[in-house]
Amino acid sequence: MRFATLFTALALATALPYAASARSGSPAEDLDRSQSPYFVVKGAKPGVDTMPLESTRADVAIAGTIAKVKVTQVYKNSGDDVLEAIYVFPGSSRAAVFGMRMTVGDRTIVAEIQKKADARKMYEDAKAAGKSASLLEQQRPNVFQMNVANILPGDRITVELDYTELLVPTAGTYEFVYPAVVGPRYTGEDTSDQTWTAQPTTHEGVAPSYAWDMSVHVAAGLPIQRIASDSHKTSAKFSALRDVADLTLTTGEDAGTRDFVLRYQLAGKAIQSGLLLYPEHNGEDGYFLAMVQPPATVAPSEMPKREYVFVLDVSGSMHGFPLDTAKKVMEGLFTGLQPQDRFNIVFFSGGSAVLAKESMLATPANMDAAREMLKSMRGGGGTQLLGALQTAFGLPTADDYARTFVVVTDGYVSVEPQAFELIRGNLDKANLFSFGIGSSVNRHLIEGMARVGQGEPFFVMNGDDAVEKAAAFTRYIEAPALTRVKVAFAGFNAYDVEPSSYPDLFASRPVVVFGRYKGTPRGTITVSGLTGKGQWSQRLDVAAATPAPANLALRYLWARARIATLGDLNNLRQDDARVTEITDLGLKYGLMTAYTSFIAVDQQVRNAGGKTTTVNQPLPLPAGVSDLAVPPPTASVSGYGSGGGGRMYKMAPVRRAERSSDNGAEAAPEPAPVEAEAPTGAAPVSARLLLVTGALSRAAVNAVVQANVRSLAAGIGWHGRARVAFAVDASGKVTSVTLKSGTMTAAALAQLKAKLQSWAFPASGGNTTVMIDLRL
Repeated sequence: MRFATLFTALALATALPYAASARSGSPAEDLDRSQSPYFVVKGAKPGVDTMPLESTRADVAIAGTIAKVKVTQVYKNSGDDVLEAIYVFPGSSRAAVFGMRMTVGDRTIVAEIQKKADARKMYEDAKAAGKSASLLEQQRPNVFQMNVANILPGDRITVELDYTELLVPTAGTYEFVYPAVVGPRYTGEDTSDQTWTAQPTTHEGVAPSYAWDMSVHVAAGLPIQRIASDSHKTSAKFSALRDVADLTLTTGEDAGTRDFVLRYQLAGKAIQSGLLLYPEHNGEDGYFLAMVQPPATVAPSEMPKREYVFVLDVSGSMHGFPLDTAKKVMEGLFTGLQPQDRFNIVFFSGGSAVLAKESMLATPANMDAAREMLKSMRGGGGTQLLGALQTAFGLPTADDYARTFVVVTDGYVSVEPQAFELIRGNLDKANLFSFGIGSSVNRHLIEGMARVGQGEPFFVMNGDDAVEKAAAFTRYIEAPALTRVKVAFAGFNAYDVEPSSYPDLFASRPVVVFGRYKGTPRGTITVSGLTGKGQWSQRLDVAAATPAPANLALRYLWARARIATLGDLNNLRQDDARVTEITDLGLKYGLMTAYTSFIAVDQQVRNAGGKTTTVNQPLPLPAGVSDLAVPPPTASVSGYGSGGGGRMYKMAPVRRAERSSDNGAEAAPEPAPVEAEAPTGAAPVSARLLLVTGALSRAAVNAVVQANVRSLAAGIGWHGRARVAFAVDASGKVTSVTLKSGTMTAAALAQLKAKLQSWAFPASGGNTTVMIDLRL
């Protein structure tokens, strides 16, 4: 065996430039910085109650496979000024939020669903008029923002919201997750539309300033064999038949710093499968939900050779407990490797680097070298996920290896759409699994990456979970339970079926099908696929199921599934028709979406003149997350990936390792942003390369952008910020230009398109998609 030097490019992360910048007084005042979290300063506003959220609780009712949740938030003003409270809080990434109410004194106002801009205007008008009002907006599918206006001194205002979600068992175990807190997000972008990320945060280990509580009622329909929460201490009471359980919290004041996770199994690990129907309602067609359990996993007689590329987050938010847990996960994943397998690791924080130029055989010597490098990681810097994914997808691979990517992170970034787009653009290269590490991770990102990568998400809340979840991953990847999954309808007039296609099932979990139907429910639904033993199918008799008004949640769940599909497609390619369809679905079904919000206004004028003090409710850091997740107040990273994310540390050098080849070289650092001086008399211009997918390399695209960015400084007649995506064909010609965000006149956009289409890229033999941020 020959020796070669492993990559030491993590040290290059420190090459990203830093620049001092003063923090402005309001998140919206300074658009030149990313919207970063910051530490709260108590007593900074004398006479003002800076922590108006008094309590939040969730009451959960689970019937069969459907959970209905009522969230109650109480806001109290203990100060002398009239307040507007802003509270950013997490929700389930699968939640269909269908109702909200506000109680002021003895008056309860039922919220109405409106287009997002209309709801915001109604709220601002009510606030200015001195009326109490509440506005619920979706910032991400799992991040919500509540605004409550005109909370008078001494007031208590209660806001309730309702949502429902489907529980899908894995290996006979049901899991319900109620997220507790939104972790600090590293934006990696200079965008003014993410002010929700600029939230005050208390220091590590500080308990929430508000009470946090919940109760869970489970009516399983079958005897419950086991029910427990590994995240919180609970007490449980059971019915005589043990088919009903009621749980309450016994955890102390830190309960609200980590996600509540409840797992339960039915007797014999049975699952609720079959068909549910909701009948026609007010002239509408009906809704159905089918759940079919595939056969037990059968290990194939011969496993293909596999290559694993691990993408490991070593940023500031991972410092301490999360990174220590991630190392245990990695050790568990290593245990599942066979000598004929290959592996590599991409480390990322403010930059990214790889363990080796190409994947190495999983020999004892190579594994030991990887372990030594893992030991040297301490966690620091920003969270440049996109660059790490670019690096991973660009690594060479052998045709006779089945490749799998595994991303290990807490997900504290706000670039979910770009990450999903990047993964979708590389589906031909491998499938992708994700591990969420920590007590309150960004589940939207973790679940979304696995969904678009046709893999599975895993969540590791503590070190005790690490080995077990790593072993579960090994079992999943070794033997898919069902492949080439198909769903067919005969004599059943089904339409608008979700999902439209089905990935391989890597776990012992049911196939889930949502849809609508016309006419009398009859006929059959057949689910088929391949197992290790050959062809398999199961048929459901539709007429055997009884349409029931009690299945009202199916309306919301179907609409939520449809909205999620449209949202995924829009992340890949923006389409106004899809935005309209999502908006119309939100309005018709009364659901909160990215384009619809809930608004409740008390018509009584309570604050003549409408003068208020706005307070952002401080959020606790999730349990185990270090203060390094929040940036210093006087500095931010300049350029690509600027924003909050802690400090950047120089990584330890990497030891030499035994290799089967000596292909070794230093990994390239992330390209710095392109900053160009404008011609005399023209506006200054800068361009920041965000995304490159397809045939051209990032370096090749970067070279062309650097050479041509000055041409954008004159002749456009517009000043501001814009995000632009453009397509490059195989010959190097720019064929289309799309404005992704920003407001630009039609004339200016036409000028910009003309200039970009004059750029000449190298011929590549394939198509490439590029996304850049422009400042003109």
